[in-house]
Amino acid sequence: RARHTGPPDGGWGWMIVAGCFLVTICTRAVTRCISIFFVEFQAYFGQDYARTAWIHSIVDCATMLCAPLGSLISNHVSCQVGIMLGGLLASTGLILSSFATCLEHLYLSLGVLTGLGFALCYSPAIAMVGKYFNKRKALAYGIAMSGSGIGTFILAPVVQLLIEQFSWRGALLILGGFVLNLCVCGALMRPISLKEDCKTAPEFLEQDYVPETEKQDLKQMFICSPLIKLWPHECFCYCSWKEYDFLLMPGFMVLAVSVLFMAYGCSPLFVYLVPYALSVGVSHHQAAFLMSILGVIDIIGNITFGWLTDRRCLKKHRYFCYLFAVGMDGLCCLFLPVLQSFPLLVPFSFTFGYFDGAYVTLIPVMTADVVGTSLLSSALGVVYFLHAIPYLVSPPVAGWLVDTTGSYTASFLLCGFSMIFSSALLCFARLAKKIKRTHLRSLTGNTALKQHIWTNGAIAYSVTAELDQKDVEFLAVDTNSFSNR
Repeated sequence: RARHTGPPDGGWGWMIVAGCFLVTICTRAVTRCISIFFVEFQAYFGQDYARTAWIHSIVDCATMLCAPLGSLISNHVSCQVGIMLGGLLASTGLILSSFATCLEHLYLSLGVLTGLGFALCYSPAIAMVGKYFNKRKALAYGIAMSGSGIGTFILAPVVQLLIEQFSWRGALLILGGFVLNLCVCGALMRPISLKEDCKTAPEFLEQDYVPETEKQDLKQMFICSPLIKLWPHECFCYCSWKEYDFLLMPGFMVLAVSVLFMAYGCSPLFVYLVPYALSVGVSHHQAAFLMSILGVIDIIGNITFGWLTDRRCLKKHRYFCYLFAVGMDGLCCLFLPVLQSFPLLVPFSFTFGYFDGAYVTLIPVMTADVVGTSLLSSALGVVYFLHAIPYLVSPPVAGWLVDTTGSYTASFLLCGFSMIFSSALLCFARLAKKIKRTHLRSLTGNTALKQHIWTNGAIAYSVTAELDQKDVEFLAVDTNSFSNR
């Protein structure tokens, strides 16, 4: 196990980035490509769109819902074991799906089992990038997260070709073999110990943030346990005791609420952009091209925004860069109902795709800034867990609004306001924190005021001022002289 005082910002870290890049291809890109099987599933099983669409929703929901489980295995066993186990489960789910005889079979194999496998891989791989990078963290995440867009761009036509050549069963079988590459990605995730992650027993006991009760328990362990006496220099990880303490941090609680609204706002657009384009008279070819633009520009947003926010002038303002990206996507959704031609929808795809890639890159960076690197794996598991319910609920809600109102306006406006509220919530939280910090500095920065009272006969005099030690001694002597008189 490699040990460093801080993130190395290079070296084997670039192999970690490559491994995470492949993980996002094998998880997020493959999940997006499952939608290509919809027509085949509908034709073979004779089911409607609503029942068939649940397959994609279950995969997405299971991946995010079980993300804390992936973090738990990564923290208590190892990141390598967690990702390899996830690769085996996801591959098994896809292979079993190739033998499906009903949609319920696909719900379990392709939905639950494959989604669980993806969950064990996704958040631990992303957390490993944060452990290896600090100065170039946003760029590293930009490259790693771009695997989703690049993978979708490459895999989509390949999957369609596989379906045409080998039917949907053969295509799922081949995808199952491809997803086994997650085991190779897991092997690349070499563990690293940072100074902030672990401390020796004496250092741990000296920390101010450790409660006295825990210190006493640890001292008893050191006295009573012969094993600990044999290993006095072994690291004791603080997160073993307080692994999920960040859940009570005000900063993380605000981030969690904002993530719920952000996830709700971003999900329906990817489902309903093509139907909306078709409803305003755009051809099928042009509507598909809009989604291609979204995918390609998403990749550019991942990498370029990550690189930009690593520059010295913007590094200190990454928080507001994230807010800006989420807010811009919200504004794009608000303006979408008035864009009713292909020439107007193309700039929308460029803008929304770029800022979507931008804020996706900064989600792990933001989480690391709030909770620290040592708790990043657990925190990312919770953050991606919070994506699950909005991802599951928002497309049906948007569809219900379309059926009720007869247009897409209400759906897109709700998405836009949801993302803008997510951005505004974080903005107000940061401003409140800044005001509170300024107020505390003003209180602690002032010299304590001292009040001195002495008597001259029947009259009492009170003077309040900033006094140094010499003034105090002088007044004490002066007061004694008055009392002697």
